[in-house]
Amino acid sequence: MSDLSTIVAEPWADWGLIDCGNGLKQERYGPFKVVRPEPQAMWRPGRDDWDPDATFVPGSDEEGGGRWVEHRPVPRQWQLARDGVTFNASLTPFRHLGFFPDMAPQWDWMRKRAADADVLNLFGYTGVGSLLLSDAGASLVHVDASKKSVEQGRENAKLSGLDDRPIRWIVDDAGKFTAREVRRKRRYDGILLDPPKFGRGPEGEVWRLEENLAPLLADCRKLLDADSRFLVLTIYAVRMSALAIGELVKQTLADLGGMVEMGEMAVREESRGLLLPTAIFARWSR
Repeated sequence: MSDLSTIVAEPWADWGLIDCGNGLKQERYGPFKVVRPEPQAMWRPGRDDWDPDATFVPGSDEEGGGRWVEHRPVPRQWQLARDGVTFNASLTPFRHLGFFPDMAPQWDWMRKRAADADVLNLFGYTGVGSLLLSDAGASLVHVDASKKSVEQGRENAKLSGLDDRPIRWIVDDAGKFTAREVRRKRRYDGILLDPPKFGRGPEGEVWRLEENLAPLLADCRKLLDADSRFLVLTIYAVRMSALAIGELVKQTLADLGGMVEMGEMAVREESRGLLLPTAIFARWSR
């Protein structure tokens, strides 16, 4: 296993971290600027001229909640693009904007390994990662428990001109679906997992990261073989270490050989170039 590493998302035309500090971050999403809470930005911001179009005001409880305050009108959704894939952004009730830009380096890494690959994307959300892998030549099975997210994925596929690509859009509980794939003796060249800390499946199934990650990863191992290429696990939950998930992936996939990398994901601030940490990851490849 390699040492801990940091994977950095650099700004691109339709997205960038403008500035951060005092527990907040200001980003640009196409023509619109937004401010969101960011507890890890404990330093001072680099600028004092923040002028966002919208600000997310969190709720008072620890479980989340909150609302967007629009300082200028923001449309219900608008289009962004990366690497030829077009998708919708929107001010969601969950404080993010319908995709996670810090995943960009992981998408790029998988795209290099995606030609003619069969890939399983668990907790696939609105499908930006699935579409980028599809555009690179992969066949996808995209699974998410949210019917609305899967519908957004289909819409993003149409926006990108990829609606005729081999992508199966499935509304299902990730654990149940993966277990069925094991019973069907399916195999995949690559697997992407981006699980939440807590969630519910379409039939009320409860997902708790600390309890359910290891069994799910064990089933994912059964879907890989000696010809498989990669597995990527990203986690945004706090109170969990990259060392912990790195060792979990290492032990679970040990018999496949190859290499396991682990570390932090971060985004680079445009005003000063500092790195804002966002998540942890572990990934396997051969």
